[in-house]
Amino acid sequence: MNLCAQTLDDLQRQLRRGDVSATDLVKDAMARIAEVNPVLNAFCFIYPEDALAEAARLDQELATGHDRGPLHGIPIAIKDFTPTKGRITTRGSYALEHWVPDADPVIVHRLKTAGAIIVGKTTTPEFAHSGMTASPLWGITRNPHDPEKTSGGSSGGAAVAVATGCVPVAEGTDMGGSVRIPASCCGVIGFKPSLGRIPMDILPTTFDRISHFGLIARSAECVRRTLGLVEGFDMADHTSQCAPQPLPDALSGDLRGRRIAVSMDLGMYQVHREIAAHFEEVVRQIESAGAQVIRAKLKWTAKQVYQTWSDYWAVFLAGCAGPYVEEYRDLMDPDLVAQMDYAKTLPAARMFEIECLWTEQWLALAAILEQSDALICPTMAQPPALATSKEADHYAVDEAGRLHSLDMTVPFNCIGRCPVMSVPCGRTTDGLPIGLQIVGRPYDDATVLDVAHGFERLGLYASRAFPWESGTLETQQPNGNH
Repeated sequence: MNLCAQTLDDLQRQLRRGDVSATDLVKDAMARIAEVNPVLNAFCFIYPEDALAEAARLDQELATGHDRGPLHGIPIAIKDFTPTKGRITTRGSYALEHWVPDADPVIVHRLKTAGAIIVGKTTTPEFAHSGMTASPLWGITRNPHDPEKTSGGSSGGAAVAVATGCVPVAEGTDMGGSVRIPASCCGVIGFKPSLGRIPMDILPTTFDRISHFGLIARSAECVRRTLGLVEGFDMADHTSQCAPQPLPDALSGDLRGRRIAVSMDLGMYQVHREIAAHFEEVVRQIESAGAQVIRAKLKWTAKQVYQTWSDYWAVFLAGCAGPYVEEYRDLMDPDLVAQMDYAKTLPAARMFEIECLWTEQWLALAAILEQSDALICPTMAQPPALATSKEADHYAVDEAGRLHSLDMTVPFNCIGRCPVMSVPCGRTTDGLPIGLQIVGRPYDDATVLDVAHGFERLGLYASRAFPWESGTLETQQPNGNH
C-alpha cells in the first residue's frame, strides 16, 4: 500500500491509533521516490538518513504524549527554490550549485516546528522562471500521466511528488501560477493563498506584490490543515498579514446558495475545446448542487494582463538572477537570460504604467467579486505541452486580440490579494488532467477552501494508474547528482 498517497486526516488517524509510525511513513515515501524519480525527476535531493532519524524522534514524542498536530510525523517536500538551513539549495542553477543557506525561511521553520519531516527537495526550472519544469542543472521533470508531457512549473517537482504519492503535501512558490499550473497538469490541488498569508521572506525584496508561498496537496482539507500551521505575521515580511481572516474548523463543501461567477476565457484567452467542455459541465453540476451561477463578462485584454505581467516578470527575474549573469551566462537557461536582457530595455516609467493597467484589471474583477462569493475559470487554456518544447512557442496574441497561452493563472498574481486554488475537474480524451481555478475575494481564503471542497464532493475527477508504472518507459537520469 502506498501510505503517502492518502490524505493527512487518514494518515493522522492511523498514526494516533498506532497502526503506522512516522518511521513507516518515511520508509514508504523513500520507497515511492525510488520508483518515481528515475522516470519523472521530481526530486533533486533526497534525505533518507536524516528523515528516518527525525521520524524516530517524532515517534518517541508521540509515544510520550507530545502531539504537535496535523503534520506530526508527516513526510513533506520543499521546493528547491526555497532555502533550507544546512542543505544545498540550487534554485535549478549552476550559479547556486553549492549554496548552503544558513537559515530557514519562516515557512520551513513553521513546518518543522509542526512536526513535518522533510524527505527531499523538488525540482524547479532555473530561478523558477518558467511554467515548465526543466533546468540546465537538473533536466526535465515529466508528467506522471504522460511522461512525454510537461509536469507544469515552476513547482513541477512538487506536484509530481504529491500526484504520485511520494508525499501527501508539498511546499511550492507561486509568482505567476507556479503552484496552480503544475497542480492542474498533474491532477492535484494547488493553492496560492492571499498575499502575505504565509510570510514570503526568501526574495531580495519584501515589497514584491506577485510572490506567494503555496501548497500542493491531495485535498482542500489537507491544504486547510497545513495552512493553519504556517500562516500569520512575521517581521521578516513587510507584506505579511497581521491578522489573517480565520479559517473554519472544518470545511462544509455546501454549494447551496453560493454565488459563483463563471468565466470561460476571462475575456481574452483562447481555450481548448475539451477544457471548455469540461468547464461547462462543472458549471452545470454546481448549478444542480444549488449554487447561483453568474455569467461574468470580463473585459480584460492581453495588453492589460499578459504583456504587463511579462514585463514585470522580466524585471523581477533580472533583480533575482541578474547578479549571476556575468559569470554564469553560458551555463544558464537561454530563455531566462533572454528575459533578463529584455528587462534592461524597459524604461523606468513602464513600471508605473503597469501599476495603472493592473488597477484597471483589478477594478473590472472587483465589480464581479462584489456580486459573488468566488469566480471560477480554467487553470490552463491548453492541455500539458510536450516536455521538450519551449514555453515561448505556446504564447501569441492573434489579430482578434485573443491570447493563445498555456496557462490562465498570471492575472491573479498581478492582483495577488485574491486567494486562488486549482482543483482537478476532469481529463482530456488522452487522459491528461484538467484543472479549474477558484478565485476568492481579497484575503478570503476560507471561502475558496470551502468551495473547493464542494467541488471535490461532486466527484468530477477520477484517479487512475500511471502508464509508466508498467515498466515500459525508459528511465531518465537528471543532469545533476542526487
